[in-house]
Amino acid sequence: MVTRSLDERTLARWVRAHNRWRGREVFNLLPSENALSATAKRYLASDLAGRYTLPISTTFHGESIDNSYAGTRYTDRIEELGNRVASRIFHGRWATVRPLSGHIAALSAMAPLLPSGAKLLAISPEQGGYDGYAPGFIPALFGWKVRPLPADGPGGSVVADQALEVIRAERPDAVLLGQSFFLFPYPVREIAEETHRWGGLLFYDASHVLGLIAGGVFQDPLREGADLLFGSTHKSFFGPQGGLLVTDREDLFRQIDPALVWRIFDNAHWNRIAALTQTLLEFERVGAEYAQTVVESAQRLARELSDLGWPMVAEPQGFSRSHQIHIDPRRFRERFALGPGELARRLEPQGLILDLVGRIGTAEVTRLGVEPREMGRLAQLLNLGGVERSEVRAEVQRWRSEYPTLRFE
Repeated sequence: MVTRSLDERTLARWVRAHNRWRGREVFNLLPSENALSATAKRYLASDLAGRYTLPISTTFHGESIDNSYAGTRYTDRIEELGNRVASRIFHGRWATVRPLSGHIAALSAMAPLLPSGAKLLAISPEQGGYDGYAPGFIPALFGWKVRPLPADGPGGSVVADQALEVIRAERPDAVLLGQSFFLFPYPVREIAEETHRWGGLLFYDASHVLGLIAGGVFQDPLREGADLLFGSTHKSFFGPQGGLLVTDREDLFRQIDPALVWRIFDNAHWNRIAALTQTLLEFERVGAEYAQTVVESAQRLARELSDLGWPMVAEPQGFSRSHQIHIDPRRFRERFALGPGELARRLEPQGLILDLVGRIGTAEVTRLGVEPREMGRLAQLLNLGGVERSEVRAEVQRWRSEYPTLRFE
């Protein structure tokens, strides 16, 4: 009999405690997380987790090979199915489910297509954009020049006239749409037409809204003119940590696909690909109802919080058309002498998980089965536990216990 070390027992205890706490005792309102189905979790823990393959067409000592390893008959089929379903859901003709994250999916799209010195327009972090696209991060690796694409509309949304004016002035090699603070769809058709007029590409980072696009309630980027859609698969999309990339343009995909292996990554984590493929198939069954419920809950929760005196962003525009709603940090601090970070730290011990920058998401609670009509109850708990500093942990746990399994699975 093998006796486990103290550290092994400690690790096991921590994992069990995390599973119990985050899996059964809290309501997660982080817009960047979601819950996997039981089937997807089984695939993550399958034998695929330990398999390493290198899918690349090459010549070795005069012999043409498609993979450096034998034993891939099923991983190849799993990947092919995942690519096919991703193409179907996102209305493209070519897809890859290999990227290990949304960030890697962005690199997979841009690195093969943009030369050194290329000019890129992206929404700045100060206006809700993703920090990774700021000048000191991804662009710095490749010598790309980044200029801000304005996001001055409600909640940091892109206004067509402002964007088109900047595109005409800058004539970029690529325009990148995508934000960390993401409330409203983009004017993709107008931006695509103007970008293509100057010979540029339009990238759409759907990391936050991927599940809403898959559910048909946000917008349809590839059909509206985007050249490539990519993003992470664990936010409004309820898959495992990872990424995917889809395009309707064969010429672009033929440049991207051969450039991935040994440049962006080599092995592709086949357990994750199996879990992602399962999630794509689940979206074909339940995605439309799930996505509609997510958006309805977000709008309802924002209204309920506003009625309690919480200053919320973009109230005249209906607060949001995504899974996110945003606290107005400046006005919130003026009203309650409380910032979003302290609010989140107060609520965590009560079993209500928020991020520290003022975003609230409804994707995971919708996945559990919480209905839009129950957002008033959730708003009251957020207000009591955060603003009034009342003890609500017991009520949160009682309510959370009503959802032992997922509704949308």
